[in-house]
Amino acid sequence: MTGFQALATGVAQHESALERDFVTLANWTDAGALVTEQPVTIRFRHGQRSRRYTPDFRVDWSAGGSDLVEVKYRADLRSDWHRLRPAFVAARAWAGEHGARFRIATERGIRGPRLDAAKRLLPLRNVPIDTALAELAVARARADAIDFIGLVDALPTTREAGLAVVWRLIARGALVVDLSAPIVPSTRVGAA
Repeated sequence: MTGFQALATGVAQHESALERDFVTLANWTDAGALVTEQPVTIRFRHGQRSRRYTPDFRVDWSAGGSDLVEVKYRADLRSDWHRLRPAFVAARAWAGEHGARFRIATERGIRGPRLDAAKRLLPLRNVPIDTALAELAVARARADAIDFIGLVDALPTTREAGLAVVWRLIARGALVVDLSAPIVPSTRVGAA
């Protein structure tokens, strides 16, 4: 499976569903991150053989720092570890020499509540919002500890309009929730 994903910083190509999910999560984590697919081919020696390895992505984070990333399913890592390990050692060395860090991302770190939230919230980041209701929602979340549905119901509008504002504010980072668990009516909401 090959596909493309539009990001604020350009377009990233992916070759699997897990890679697509990694790009989505990187975009959610940092909208300004530059995600480059197959950024470099690293040449190295393993025993008497010359080999080469191309990591899946390089992520240059907007706050600084870069990750060279290999995206693999855990089962593939286990079954191919003996063959993959020398390439990963070379990638770690290359990354260190180029001011980056090398890491392996698996479905365990990619898939879960944060990815589910990213898929739901990313499309809402740039959707228009009622500014007056948004200001009220942020002020209410800043003033008191409040849960998701309490904040929606505290807004002087219909529940549907309140839901739209709160979801969009979470998507934009103006409201903060714990994304390590699903967002439910009792999820605590704070102001950024």
